[in-house]
Amino acid sequence: MLHFIYSLLIRLLLPFILLRLWWHGRKAPDLRNNWRNRVGFVPPVDGAVVWVHAVSVGETIAAGPMVRRLLAQKAGITILMTAMTDTGLAQARKMFGDQVQYAYAPYDTPGSIRRFLARVQPRILVIMETELWPNMIRQSRALGVPIFLINARLSERSARGYERVKGLTGPIMQSLSWVAAQAEKDAERFCRLGVEPSRVSVTGSVKFDVDIPANVHASARTLKAAFGNRVVWVAGSTHEGEDEMLLAAHQQVLAAHPRTLLILVPRHPDRFDSVADKVTRAGLSLARRSGSDEPTTAQVYLGDTMGELMMLYGASDIAFVGGSLITRGGHNPLEPAVWGIPVFSGPHVFNFETIYQRLREDQGVTMVSGASELAQHLVDLVGDPEARRASGERALAVVEKNRGALDRVVSGIIERL
Repeated sequence: MLHFIYSLLIRLLLPFILLRLWWHGRKAPDLRNNWRNRVGFVPPVDGAVVWVHAVSVGETIAAGPMVRRLLAQKAGITILMTAMTDTGLAQARKMFGDQVQYAYAPYDTPGSIRRFLARVQPRILVIMETELWPNMIRQSRALGVPIFLINARLSERSARGYERVKGLTGPIMQSLSWVAAQAEKDAERFCRLGVEPSRVSVTGSVKFDVDIPANVHASARTLKAAFGNRVVWVAGSTHEGEDEMLLAAHQQVLAAHPRTLLILVPRHPDRFDSVADKVTRAGLSLARRSGSDEPTTAQVYLGDTMGELMMLYGASDIAFVGGSLITRGGHNPLEPAVWGIPVFSGPHVFNFETIYQRLREDQGVTMVSGASELAQHLVDLVGDPEARRASGERALAVVEKNRGALDRVVSGIIERL
C-alpha cells in the first residue's frame, strides 16, 4: 500500500517537477538538455551493460576509480553512467570522455523506470552510496538485475527516517544483492532496516582510493603558476548562507596578508552570478574562471566552471570544504586531502561522518565553528609554510592509510556478476 501511495504521489508531482526543471534551466541551460532521459526515453544501449548510478559530483568522483578498474578487468562490458544533476554528468564526461555512455537518471515514476530499463537492459545496477529509489529498485529486481550498493553509508538520523516508513523501505532493503558498507555502524544500520547480514560487507570507503589523473595534475600546476607567488586558499562546494561568512573570513586574512587569494567555488552553477555579486558587494576584486580575467591581482577567483573542483584544490595551498558551516552535512574532505594540503571544515559533517572520524583521529582535518575561527587559523597558516606542509602531510597520510576499499569492491562486483 505504501509503495502504491508513493508511486501515485510521484506521478502527480511529475508535471511540477518538470516545470521546476524548466524554470531552473533559464539560468543553467544544461539542465534542459536531454530532458527526455528523465522520463525514461534514453537511446538504446548495446552490450553487457553495467549501469552505474551516482547522484551528483561527489559520488561520480568516488565512482571514477571503480569504473576505470572495471573497464580494465572486465572486457566487453558497456558502462552506462547516470546522475540526477547536470554537474554530475559534466564531471563524468570530463573523467571518461567516450569510454563510457551517459544519461540522466529517470525520475522514479513506474513508467519512466520501465521505459529506461527496456532501452538499457542492464546486466547489473551499481548504486553509489545511498541513492535508493523504490521504483528503480523494485523494477530492476523484478527483471532479475542484481543491485549492488557501493560505498554505502547510512547515518543514524537517516536510518531512523527510513524506519518510520519501513513498509516502503523494507522491500527495498531486501532487494539489494550486496551492500558494500563504509563502516561497521553503516553495516549494522542496513541490517537493522532489513538487508540480510550475509549480503552486507564492510569494505571501507572507496573515496580513500581517489586518484588524480595526469591531466588534472598538469592543469593544476598551470593555474598555480598563473596565480604567481601568492598563498591561495580555496573554499570548495559552498552553499547559500556560507559565502558571506567565507568572504568575511577572507577579509580578515587580507588584513594580515594582503596578497592572499581566495578561490570560491559554489556547489551549484545557478548560484555563480549571485556569488559574483556578493564578492563585488563585499568590496573585493574578482576574477572569474569562466572568463578571460587575469587572476594575478584579484582578491577572489570565482570557480564558475563545472567539473574542475578537483583541479582547483590542486592549485591551492589550503582548503575549506563547504556545506559544513550550515546544516547541509558537508562534502568530501578527501578531495583536497589527497593533494597533501591542510583541510578545514565547519561542524556540520554528518554526510561524511566516517571519513571525518578517520581524519580527526590522525589530525588530518581542522574543524572550526565559524568564520572568525577559520580566519584565525588561516592567518596563522598563510604566514607559516612549514605548518602548512606538516598539516597537509597529515591529511595525505590518512588517505594513504585507509586505501584498499577499491580492491575489495571491484573484486566483490566481479565475483557476483
